[in-house]
Amino acid sequence: MAASLAAGWAPGYDQCTAIVDYIRDSIQYTPGRGQQIISAAELNQLGSGVCRDMAHLGIACCRALSIPARMVVGYLEALEPMDLHAWFEAYVGNRWYTFDPTHIDLKGGRVAIAFGRDAADVAIYTQFGDPVELSNMQVNVERLPGPPC
Repeated sequence: MAASLAAGWAPGYDQCTAIVDYIRDSIQYTPGRGQQIISAAELNQLGSGVCRDMAHLGIACCRALSIPARMVVGYLEALEPMDLHAWFEAYVGNRWYTFDPTHIDLKGGRVAIAFGRDAADVAIYTQFGDPVELSNMQVNVERLPGPPC
């Protein structure tokens, strides 16, 4: 599948862009419905998923083309409602590039919390035993004036 998506595109960045375009055009982004872990192939069949699922599909396609790719989890400036978000990065041309199938405009600030091979590597919370109820958590991401330090 990845080879057919990338056919005719220049190797590397352009192939990653073709993959992201396919995901945007084929998979419906459905925030809040990610309680069940699904594979990239299952997402492709279902046609809808959360940011983590869409990033997994992008990573799987990149790796099928021998493009190194990794999962990133963090926060986005102005994401409503504020929540953890997942995207992926691909290593092309001797640097990592950010790709986010759920957001066309990548100009907003990103605060990366974790990098890994997949969602299991970047899990912020893993539950074993009795369920724990989170009573309150608030995260705010805003751009500060001036150049970055």
